Amino acid sequence: MPLYIRDDEVDALAVKLQRETNATSKTEAVRTALLHELERHRARVPLRDRIVKLQAEAKKIGLPNPDFDMKKFTDEMWED
Repeated sequence: MPLYIRDDEVDALAVKLQRETNATSKTEAVRTALLHELERHRARVPLRDRIVKLQAEAKKIGLPNPDFDMKKFTDEMWED
């Protein structure tokens, strides 16, 4: 879905960021800015809290099947 900037001030900021960062387009400048903002926001969440969340997700997934035969699985995938 395309991003349309309808606010002149936001558009001017995107152009300024594009020029200052030598981004190939406003879209690239906005993408980079959004990624940096997400990284900054994530860094505010304490590591302990991030680990707890990851551990909960891993617990939901569960342990791998010890009887899983990767060779058999791969052979079946590549069979004609």
